[in-house]
Amino acid sequence: MTTSKVIFYNVLRFFLLILLQVLILNNIYLGGFINPYYYVYFILLLPYEIPGGLLLLLSFLLGAGVDVFTNTLGLNISACLAMGYARPHVIRWISSGPDSLIGNTPSLKNQGMKWFLYYSISLILIHHFVLFYLEAFRFTEFFKTFLRMALSSIFTLLLVLISEYLLYPKEK
Repeated sequence: MTTSKVIFYNVLRFFLLILLQVLILNNIYLGGFINPYYYVYFILLLPYEIPGGLLLLLSFLLGAGVDVFTNTLGLNISACLAMGYARPHVIRWISSGPDSLIGNTPSLKNQGMKWFLYYSISLILIHHFVLFYLEAFRFTEFFKTFLRMALSSIFTLLLVLISEYLLYPKEK
């Protein structure tokens, strides 16, 4: 895929995921514990070779986009920056080397289920941990916050996996 197509698809994905998050997903609050944060899918799908500064800038802008519409004063920025900062470290941790990375972007189709699950679970948990504990900003309800974080992480992961199967099916 050419560079201009990669940029176009990422810009389109950026705005669509923010709109989906603030207009639909932020209104889903199942049982008082589950709120999907699907917009993190943007950070998950960024190319491997993205420069660190650009990765952090895009993470900041993604979090800011959600914060502006939800009036959450930097919570999403902080969580997205933590996720963006951890992303290269997680990729290095779960990959056996640069030669083991297939394709230009992380995906279930390119890397397989085991790799993609480690990658997605690690980054989604980092994002959700920062988001939920900054939101609570106290440890008096540690276990309730942990349960909310865990259930929302599972729900977000399910949305990401469904997207991978629907948007990027494996060729036969």
